[in-house]
Amino acid sequence: MSQAIHSTLVDSALLAAHLDDPTWRIFDCRHQLTDPEAGARAYAAGHLPGASFLHLDRDLSGPRTGRNGRHPLPDPWRLAERLAAAGVSSTTQVVAYDDADGMFASRLWWLLRWLGHDRVAVLDGGLGRWLAEGRPLADEPPDVPAGVLPVVLPIVLRDWVVSSETVLANLGNPRFCLIDARSPDRFRGENETLDPVAGHIPGARNVFFRDNLGAEGRFLPAADLRRLWLARLAGSEPEQVVLSCGSGVTACHALLAMEVAGLPGARLYAGSWSEWCGDPARPVAIGPA
Repeated sequence: MSQAIHSTLVDSALLAAHLDDPTWRIFDCRHQLTDPEAGARAYAAGHLPGASFLHLDRDLSGPRTGRNGRHPLPDPWRLAERLAAAGVSSTTQVVAYDDADGMFASRLWWLLRWLGHDRVAVLDGGLGRWLAEGRPLADEPPDVPAGVLPVVLPIVLRDWVVSSETVLANLGNPRFCLIDARSPDRFRGENETLDPVAGHIPGARNVFFRDNLGAEGRFLPAADLRRLWLARLAGSEPEQVVLSCGSGVTACHALLAMEVAGLPGARLYAGSWSEWCGDPARPVAIGPA
């Protein structure tokens, strides 16, 4: 089997060729924000052979306090232990998938890289592509030996997270490029159903995460993504970019797109809008950027 490192996307043909490869592990990240147990039910009904399930709220997020957003980052030690128990070691190639155009799978992709594990990719086209190609599903969870995913803090944990205090301190700073990955209507403050306050962080630009996708929910080719993001950055360097969204989930999709485009270095405001609007002292903007 190939020992190549896949650190952005893999297609279904490549994943199918590695279903029996013990150095590869697959994770089902399906979720619905309006029905948090829908992903677990869908997994039980049928999933990619060998895949384990990870829950957005219980596995890929930490406890909510009412002030830290809807999906705060998980404790890195606890996340590493969960992944190790599911068979992940420092040499494992991880593949994440969902049925939502990579929206939730990208969260696992970013979290693993945050931990210092680069052997992680998202299944391009997700479950829909897999099924469209007539590939099999399983209904039993895998029996895999535990792995060892070492986490040594603070050496391995990458400095990719931006706090609300940093965002507030940089409002108006032209070298601080804040990009909001939510849909344009929610960015403008319209049709808000998930958070108690509508609008966006003043000065943010809007790049809807679905703009990264082409036909059948697959990511655009790297060259097209590069043109898209260079146009939206408008001269800002990737290292000056901070991605946000509603709760730090779809922002990871945008970070993956930038990585595919060859524009690494952006960071994540993990609390995003759901954390920002939790403090009435923070300013809010309405309408287009």
